Amino acid sequence: PSAASSLRTKYMLCKLVSAMASRSSPLVLFLDDLQWADETTLDLVRMIMTDPDVGHFLFLGSYRDNEVDRSHPLTCTLQAIQEQGVNAVTIKLGPLERESVNELISKTLHLPPSLCRPLSSIVHSKTGGIIMFILRFLLSLNADDKLWFNMSSRRWMYDLNTIRLETIQDDVVSHMTKQMTRFPKDTRFGLMMAACLGRKFNSTVLAKALKEDASNSFMQTCIDSGFFQLVGTDDYMWQHDQVQQAAYELIPPHRQNNFHLLLGTRLYLDATDEDVEEMIFFIVDNMNKGEKLISETDKRMEVAKLNLQAGERALSMSAFQSASKYLMSGVSFLDPGSWVTHYDLSLRLYDAGAEALLVNGNFTRLSQHVKEPFQNAICFEDKLNAYTCLVRALAAATKYQDGIQLCLNILSQLGEVIPKNRTGDVFQSEVVQVQAALHGRSEGDLLALPVMTDPNKLAVMTFLNHAIIMGFFVEPALNAILVFRMLRISIECGVCNVAPFAFATFGVIKVSKLNGDVEGGHLMGRVAIALMNRLGATEMIARVYAVTYGLLNIWKEPWQACMIKHIEAFEKGNSVGDLEYSVTNLYVHCNGAIFGCGDELSKLKANLKAYTKKAHVWNQTSLWKAFVVLYQLALDLTGSNDNALEEYSVFMSQKQFLEQSQKSKELSQGRLIARKQKFLAFYTGDMETAREMFEVDKTFSSMDSGGRYISAIVSCFLDGMIGFYFARRGKDEEQWVSVANSCIASFELWESRTPHNFSNKLELLMAEKFYYLGNRDCALLHYQNAINVSKKYRFIHEEGLAEEKYATYLLHLHRNDDAYEHFNNACNCYKKWGAAVLVQRVEK
Repeated sequence: PSAASSLRTKYMLCKLVSAMASRSSPLVLFLDDLQWADETTLDLVRMIMTDPDVGHFLFLGSYRDNEVDRSHPLTCTLQAIQEQGVNAVTIKLGPLERESVNELISKTLHLPPSLCRPLSSIVHSKTGGIIMFILRFLLSLNADDKLWFNMSSRRWMYDLNTIRLETIQDDVVSHMTKQMTRFPKDTRFGLMMAACLGRKFNSTVLAKALKEDASNSFMQTCIDSGFFQLVGTDDYMWQHDQVQQAAYELIPPHRQNNFHLLLGTRLYLDATDEDVEEMIFFIVDNMNKGEKLISETDKRMEVAKLNLQAGERALSMSAFQSASKYLMSGVSFLDPGSWVTHYDLSLRLYDAGAEALLVNGNFTRLSQHVKEPFQNAICFEDKLNAYTCLVRALAAATKYQDGIQLCLNILSQLGEVIPKNRTGDVFQSEVVQVQAALHGRSEGDLLALPVMTDPNKLAVMTFLNHAIIMGFFVEPALNAILVFRMLRISIECGVCNVAPFAFATFGVIKVSKLNGDVEGGHLMGRVAIALMNRLGATEMIARVYAVTYGLLNIWKEPWQACMIKHIEAFEKGNSVGDLEYSVTNLYVHCNGAIFGCGDELSKLKANLKAYTKKAHVWNQTSLWKAFVVLYQLALDLTGSNDNALEEYSVFMSQKQFLEQSQKSKELSQGRLIARKQKFLAFYTGDMETAREMFEVDKTFSSMDSGGRYISAIVSCFLDGMIGFYFARRGKDEEQWVSVANSCIASFELWESRTPHNFSNKLELLMAEKFYYLGNRDCALLHYQNAINVSKKYRFIHEEGLAEEKYATYLLHLHRNDDAYEHFNNACNCYKKWGAAVLVQRVEK
């Protein structure tokens, strides 16, 4: 939940900036002291700056470069922003020049610049032109009567010789500390306490620390002296962090930890539960700095408990870096025997700490952190939170095989054993069991299933869900068995929030080539959406829509209507923090738009560029690679020579990209690249490359159990077209005819269910078949039908292809004038599609 909350917060802030900034009302955001910004804040800055939807926006940030080295998170963030093509201008601000100091003093004292030059020259040499130092030095001169206002002459006067002899500290902090020592003891003590409270504090909290009311005179003295500023009715803030540092240095270094512990203890003692909740961060921040002074076990456990309270509150506020700091501090207060003497506290600290480390992306430390609960938890159920965090970390790091194996091990210990040898017999056995569970159950029966309450089964469903998500990328054959298990458990033990995803995925298996039950699959999709609405499982919208509209309804409903739903799912998924499946919906939408629907390419290319950038910015590595492939296809079709990978400083050819996918066994990625290359080669007339990619496509293991996107359906259509092309040339004729006829058989089945999506493709395949068979009349009829049906159902790219193939056949019949007309028609279709490279080829 915290991970989703973090992503949701970042996404909504990006949307807010995008909504506020416009051409007529540009937006400027300034953040100071970026050297202290936590990684969550820096990541948010990165996301806003690289978000393609954010325009008319200027970000200004300041930091002290002497506190930022090459390994600093800010340096890494700035580098990542620049790598995304964002222009960053660095302005180095140094000390004030001598003339600027003279102008400042002239305006401050209301004296002509010529009269101020002797004074400003001395001030500049002593302060080095540092503005904060200049202001504090002038105040000290006034306090020591070396710079005063003469009432008789009604002007400022100064004793130049005395000022020249004035000794000054090497830095502004030491200078201000020296000035603060002149205040009474009570004032100095108040300043020290306030310094320990941090940059901003409440007068009520300070009063509790001082064990008396923070008097108006003390506060006013600090305001008049330029130490504090009022930022609300009762809240105060240090004028500058160096002023706070100066007050802090009033405390002798060897006593600073004692002072923090005293302050934390004062705030905690005699405080009500409500007071502790209100002051928890002040209490814990100070007690933690005195950790080495706390030796008694009971007191250490009490502070550990306070750190847990602070960490959990920080998690609820989406302050994940702070939460991690408190929870890790809480863990440090535990001792080896805490798992025996304070078991619940130890478990809660380690569980919450694991979640904080996960959200912050600190996977290395997380893998070490979870070893403690694995070794010391008294039952397996108490290890599940740690296991969940570890599985999610492996998935986030794209270590899918490791993540799947861990899920299977956990499921085994939960009593849900998944066979290691997943043979055909094992698969068939699982099919029989799930069919038995579904037998006799209507749609209404499934929607009326009770809500699951068994904690063990809820855990099983959680880890099955994690395994399925990772299995899509590397082991789709396993997914069918996992889905069967989820479905059986849902029917036997009740439904939970992840159950709709299982029903939808089961529907995908039903419409796969192994089964082909489109009606049954479509029913499962309806059940999934209805169950999701009944359970109020809004966090599952992106996942259920990606499967239902991307893999199920494309067999039953017009593709164009299905694609709209993915944009809706993208927005809703982001609103609940499910960035992975939000981006998945964008990918499914674009996959259908470019391969199947023939969306206008110039607009689609711009969208793909933006979506590719989003996937990269949001660290969705696998989806980013998939978007790169689609974006490259759009670039190629529009006649661009750009390499999409090079925009992300990845310098490799398309061939190398494919080879890398094959080597790393990224099945879905390698297959997508092969299909993209086959699609492009076929449309551009490079039939040898098309044949080569047909062979490459076959080398990847079957993805049927993982479902087929529109690109897979179009790929089957192209295989048939390629088959008839090479069959007409006589080489391996029998083999190619078999390939083509197999494709026709598939499209005849699909067309009988949904003419809208498949009839134009079937008509063109039949035309090519009769061209091969030499049946002139039938070929002409089917070519004309292919053109008309493509136009009817608004497949502009396939209308252009049908026109081109018809023209080619007319040339074969020596009807050159008719052929010329249809080549022109093909050109016009390709122009509407935006495929400049095809227009150029046909015009030639």
